[in-house]
Amino acid sequence: MDFFIQAFSIGFLLSVMVGPIFFLLLETSITKGFRSALALDFGVLVSDIVYVLIAVMFVEQIKGLIAGNKLMFSMIGGAIFVIYGMISLFKKVALLDSQKLEGIDASPENSRQQNNTKDYVFLGLKGFVLNFANPMVIFYWVSVASVANNAVPDENSTTWAFVFLGVVLLTFFSVDVLKIIAAKKIRPLVNQTLLNGLNRLIGIVFTLFGIFLILQFFLKK
Repeated sequence: MDFFIQAFSIGFLLSVMVGPIFFLLLETSITKGFRSALALDFGVLVSDIVYVLIAVMFVEQIKGLIAGNKLMFSMIGGAIFVIYGMISLFKKVALLDSQKLEGIDASPENSRQQNNTKDYVFLGLKGFVLNFANPMVIFYWVSVASVANNAVPDENSTTWAFVFLGVVLLTFFSVDVLKIIAAKKIRPLVNQTLLNGLNRLIGIVFTLFGIFLILQFFLKK
């Protein structure tokens, strides 16, 4: 029981961390609806799964790689975050009506459904790239993988490590879905001015986070 409680606790703590993706999820849920935000979060989840697989299979090697190239990872990730942050600062966003928001039409067409699919794929890729570009993500997944290795029984340790991390990821994703639902519920209270402010906040958060990562590269070089 302690095994699962520990995994659940870690997943919950990771999910309530307020980072750049948190604000992006809120904005996407408000402006584009539940399904779009879910597609974005699914992309984030896939990138987390990739990092988890790498962390479990090569935890010691990854620690060595990070130690030797931490600043390079920070520089590359920081540049991506600054670029996206600047784009968000100047991007115009608009509230959609409820019919468009849910992707419902009185006479649905194949072309419309194809466009929705393309949008979901794009949002999934966007979530994947932005989460994957954040060097902090691999750092904490390596840390979580180390905790998992210490928490699991010696027998079938790799299998139990995947079970542990699976519980962490499931908890993480479930809480994110609750965030998306909550953002959808408050949508009627959101006006265009508030939405523009949220979009600028996202741009500022991403830009400052990127600058912080880049400064690490130059200050510690």
